[in-house]
Amino acid sequence: MDDSQPDTHARMELDSHGGQGTGPNSGTPWSRRNSRLLLVGACIGLVYGLVIRSLVQWNVPRWSSAMSISFLALVPVAMGFVTIFVVERRRPQPVWIWLLLPWVTVLGGAFGTILALWEGFICVIMFTPIGLVCGSLGGLLAGLVIRIPRSIAAKNACLAVVALLPLLTDPWLRELLTRREVRRVENVRVIGASPEVVWKNIERVPHIDPSELPFSWSHRIGFPSPVEATLSFPGIGGVRHATFQHGVLFIENIDTWEPQRRLAFSIHAQTNQIPPTTLDEHVRVGGPFFDVLQGEYILESLPDGHTRLHLSSKHRLSTDFNWYAHLWTDAVMTDLQETILTVIQKRCEQEAHQSTDSKAESD
Repeated sequence: MDDSQPDTHARMELDSHGGQGTGPNSGTPWSRRNSRLLLVGACIGLVYGLVIRSLVQWNVPRWSSAMSISFLALVPVAMGFVTIFVVERRRPQPVWIWLLLPWVTVLGGAFGTILALWEGFICVIMFTPIGLVCGSLGGLLAGLVIRIPRSIAAKNACLAVVALLPLLTDPWLRELLTRREVRRVENVRVIGASPEVVWKNIERVPHIDPSELPFSWSHRIGFPSPVEATLSFPGIGGVRHATFQHGVLFIENIDTWEPQRRLAFSIHAQTNQIPPTTLDEHVRVGGPFFDVLQGEYILESLPDGHTRLHLSSKHRLSTDFNWYAHLWTDAVMTDLQETILTVIQKRCEQEAHQSTDSKAESD
């Protein structure tokens, strides 16, 4: 018997009964038999994804990398394709199954990498949005491939090509697309205190109590919060030690020192001292993909005696998907700088308020 007959028969049932079929394999998407089929398809797609991730983890083949567009986008596409290819060949499914079932596969794979300690929570959070979109795209492609009248051999060839595509494209896509990009992020805050008070609170930052820290989504997903910043001596050439939670340390060399106006410094992350349990290799500051380079405070004196404080920073991205990665790095740096400005503002305004009260009492 021709292997293509079951697929042809299923297509005829789909066309004549509005996509549901009436034969022994028919039923709604959540019938018992169909649910088992969906589960099998999702599991096969999941196994495929975990196998590819394990090969990358063990550096097989040697050119493969988890921090590449081939892994970030093409592996989820392939996972979604494999999932729907398995399901759709056995029984026609509505298009929304093509789009949403791959999400089960992608999310299962993301959770599996955490359990296997291959990825940190931060990386998984960053990967998931694009992984879900690409998984749906793969599922849609698989559904269309099965629906197009072609031989079983041709459809199997499509499956093989899609499954191997991430490994085959990784080396040349990285070489073609990888760019070194320096990005600048700035936050501005108006503080109810004089430039003198603000300057005193930015040249050094005494220990920050956890109760002083505002809510920070970047901290919630695993980025450490600031702890303190010390200064060896005031002036150009001075060295700040900016400490963050979990052993993260930045050495900051003062390049510009204009009291009550401008403070700028180059930043050198102590990458080797950052515990792997704090930031995994894919998002480690000072690593091959991401680094923080410079920081700068600019103070503007306002007519009402307040101060407009600008905090900006420059960071480096070196990936073959900077177009996506910068959305996260910009957001993380913005959130971190908002946290620092909030601490400074509270301290400065509290000091200014106490000074006003003391002056009023003396009068």
